[in-house]
Amino acid sequence: MHFRDLVTKCRSYRRFDSGVQVTEDDVRDLVELACYVPSAKNLQPLKYISVSKPATVASLFPSLSWAGYLADWPGPTERERPTAYIVILGDQSISTEFACDSGIAAQTILLGAAASGLGGCIVASLDRKNIRELLNIPDVFSILMVIALGKPIETVVIDQMADNDSVQYFRDAHGIHHVPKRQLDDVLLKFH
Repeated sequence: MHFRDLVTKCRSYRRFDSGVQVTEDDVRDLVELACYVPSAKNLQPLKYISVSKPATVASLFPSLSWAGYLADWPGPTERERPTAYIVILGDQSISTEFACDSGIAAQTILLGAAASGLGGCIVASLDRKNIRELLNIPDVFSILMVIALGKPIETVVIDQMADNDSVQYFRDAHGIHHVPKRQLDDVLLKFH
């Protein structure tokens, strides 16, 4: 697959086939990719928790908020839910700066998921207290985000934005998820 195709296939999927299990080995393979990415000062402060046991996956789901722009959508139904998660943590004993590292790692994990026929969604609107208690996460770790994983069952398309178009994603009457993106000439600037 051409890299451009992989990048455009790597969308934020929010509906999955709950009958297709993402295994512990699948999650390990994806986290391994994150071990190879750049890290600020090469400190490598990120840690990961694999959540793939069905009971724990089900217990984690209520701690996540889904698709803020889709106000009338309460989130995936039971048959559309992810079958695994990766919880990304920042180890504060190593560093207190995680933003660049966590973004690189999360996108690499999602690209790996797309390349293997899976999909995912980065979720940062979380009930961190609940997640900390559920997974027994010590206070030295910041809970940065959760990546939901599964076999996508929705179509997500990229729409090119005009200057005054909204950035809000939406679903059309056919259930197709549209994601507006700025055009290249709108983001590649020249000041001379």
